[in-house]
Amino acid sequence: MAHMGRIVSRTALIAGQSSLVFTGTLAAAATSGEASWDIVRGVEVNEVVTDTSYTVEKTFPEQVGDGISQFKLTGYVALTVSDTDVSEFILVSDMGFCPYCGDPDHGASLQIKLAGLETTMVDGDRISVMGTLTPVRDSETWQALVLENAFVMR
Repeated sequence: MAHMGRIVSRTALIAGQSSLVFTGTLAAAATSGEASWDIVRGVEVNEVVTDTSYTVEKTFPEQVGDGISQFKLTGYVALTVSDTDVSEFILVSDMGFCPYCGDPDHGASLQIKLAGLETTMVDGDRISVMGTLTPVRDSETWQALVLENAFVMR
């Protein structure tokens, strides 16, 4: 008798390393404050596991579409490798949220891919970034969004 499998439904964003290509028209919206994090938190992720398959289904907030250009977000830096010549890092909504451990429902996190290098960054600093919020449609990862071609706003 075949197993029906299990479905795990969570609203979460697991940041990881990914590259992607997308097509379509980008929505332009310079968002700010908590409204931006609400968009990130609004992604619904359903993990479907059967005896023979694994799939991650993602439902994005309507405003995400194929992406949002000029997406602004303020949060706390969680460095992934080094504090010099930084090209990528994780931005977290809440200073108490560890993007590498713990409960993903506690806060939100987003992978940031910078357009250029930042010569120095301090882990835990509160910063604002702007870039293109891009959906990750890969059905084998929980990562749902990434901010690409981003820059630190000063």
